[in-house]
Amino acid sequence: MRLQYPPHVRIIEVPCSGKVDIIHLLLAFEHGADGVIVVGCMEGDCHYMAGNLYAKKRVFRVKEILDRVGLGGDRAGMYNLSSGMGGRFAEIVREMTEKIMELGPSPIRIAQGTAVRAAGEVAA
Repeated sequence: MRLQYPPHVRIIEVPCSGKVDIIHLLLAFEHGADGVIVVGCMEGDCHYMAGNLYAKKRVFRVKEILDRVGLGGDRAGMYNLSSGMGGRFAEIVREMTEKIMELGPSPIRIAQGTAVRAAGEVAA
């Protein structure tokens, strides 16, 4: 569809958003991500029954953890989209990138001395 979204975004495909565990999201931050979004099937339309519902709970838990440790839960998000919603996907990525740029680089990345990449880099 030749959709435009920020070039700093890294997309990692998984068979189901339900395969994304809390540890995967936290490791993304530990490895330098400034923000992470999980995009799953529409609720009630998951090929793996309830995988997207599990992902939603896990992302919510990660947001709580990020708030507790002072990184900010706004650095993580969960969205439900169908395969025909590419335009909305690009819009979400742009919005999340803008939000991350306002928040600035992850304090973890700065503490590790890896603040080399441009602010606003988001792992999707």
